[in-house]
Amino acid sequence: MMTMSLAGVGRPFSVADLEAMPDDGRRYELIDGELLVTPAPGWAHQEASITLTELLRAACPRDLRVLIAPFAVRPDMHNELQPDVLVARFADLTLKNLPKPPVLAVEVASPSSRLTDANLKRAVYARMGVQTFWLVDPDPEQPSLTAFELAAADYRQVAHVVGDQAFTAERPFVVRIMPAELVRGLQP
Repeated sequence: MMTMSLAGVGRPFSVADLEAMPDDGRRYELIDGELLVTPAPGWAHQEASITLTELLRAACPRDLRVLIAPFAVRPDMHNELQPDVLVARFADLTLKNLPKPPVLAVEVASPSSRLTDANLKRAVYARMGVQTFWLVDPDPEQPSLTAFELAAADYRQVAHVVGDQAFTAERPFVVRIMPAELVRGLQP
């Protein structure tokens, strides 16, 4: 993970700068005008993201939608995040981005993004008012899911499950997740 700013130029990065970035397989995100650049994810990350998306889509009510990165959550001109998986109100979505907070943001940790996902992005999602945040670790040996709910201005942990332990989410809708299922496709 790399961060950059246009401080030498005297201004923060904006969404316009982000839109000019190359389509090179990296993920480009903005937090308060700082550019975050993340390399393309690995197989474990993609396996967990896709499987979780399928589970969420199967349980999702009609007034919500489940989307997978890259899809922009763009609350203003100096912030744009791309959660690995998100759930949004249908009425809040545009064809280009989500200008309002999702009801669920999920980050699937990679070696290069683990600290940023667990700390910086978590804090930004709380500041944006994202009610539910999940952090998935797709480690094939010990996959886990940690769920957080927004309480006042910060998240409180409501669940942490590992391997074959099940988490039944109540928000944003009822769905049962087992971390081991998210990475089962990594096995023959």
